[in-house]
Amino acid sequence: MSEGFTAPRATRHAPQPLKTSWQSQLADSLTTPEQLAELFGIDPEPLRAVAARYPLRITPHTLALIEEPGDPIWRQCVPDLSELAVDDLPEDSLNESSFSPVPAVVHRYPDRALLLVSGQCAGYCRFCTRKNRVGTSALAFSQQQVAEGIAYIAATPGIRDVILTGGDPLLLDDDRLEDILTRLHAIPHLEIIRIGSRVPVTLPARITPELCTLLARFQPLYLNTHFNHPREIVSVSIEACTRLADAGIPLGNQTVLLGGVNDDPAVMIDLCRKLLKMRVRPYYLHHLDQARGTAHFRVPVERGLEIIAAMRGQISGLGIPQYVVDPPGGQGKVPLLPENLLEVGEVLKVRTTSGVIELPNRRRQLI
Repeated sequence: MSEGFTAPRATRHAPQPLKTSWQSQLADSLTTPEQLAELFGIDPEPLRAVAARYPLRITPHTLALIEEPGDPIWRQCVPDLSELAVDDLPEDSLNESSFSPVPAVVHRYPDRALLLVSGQCAGYCRFCTRKNRVGTSALAFSQQQVAEGIAYIAATPGIRDVILTGGDPLLLDDDRLEDILTRLHAIPHLEIIRIGSRVPVTLPARITPELCTLLARFQPLYLNTHFNHPREIVSVSIEACTRLADAGIPLGNQTVLLGGVNDDPAVMIDLCRKLLKMRVRPYYLHHLDQARGTAHFRVPVERGLEIIAAMRGQISGLGIPQYVVDPPGGQGKVPLLPENLLEVGEVLKVRTTSGVIELPNRRRQLI
């Protein structure tokens, strides 16, 4: 926890189901350091510069999960001075701009593409790869740009799999989402559609029966969500995932390995057990992308491998995610296994199917 985040312990009660609509809950989100200061007795001044650079939004649901400043929920959603630390990391760490044939598409792999349909999220994660753009005009796509993206996909027969992302696609209203899915579903060579969404974690009220009925019309459709800590799995999130699973939507989870949040085998085992129990398959454990403003979350690759090794024999193989890294520059995901590591240090040498590559293995940076 950075300097300036001193506050008396303020344990909060377990979250209760919120009765208002998801739109109302989103509108009631906390968006300023002053609101945080009022609730937790902290000094807002250190946070103002961070919030001015990277947007802040915490839903009432997420706010209720925070037990005290600096806990695993707080670290994921509350601005930290370390985000402004000077480093040499790129803002576009995955070099997505080089793989964007049209503004709303990232086409890195031959058979799949990202379609960016929303620039907003229910909560702005402090470790986000796109944190320099999400929630700003730099990641705001018009309906015309999304239509151009769909046209590109329709004109590129090699694309079989499209992932809706952003921002969070499920912040679109049902009518807009239906329009996009209808257009994609009509493309003959498109075999599956995937949606990446954190709203089952941050805004579970968005997972309405009407939304689930809508999504079920466009099978095969998969949804990957993003739980990072077992305390995020509470009754309303379980109900949201149950609704999706009962509608026939296969669910996966992509966790990011984060210092001070989940870089512990017991935490990861607890998380993955709870995911399986609510019919969400642990899919990826992502090594943190090398994006500017995220260095304070960094964990060495060796720690990630220790966690995966510790999970074996303690949980079903069904519950062990694949540990992967996205190298800077946009080379695509590389699985991390002990037998693939040729050299460990500040730079890793990893054997892949396309040859030996070098990856940065930086330690956490604090200010």
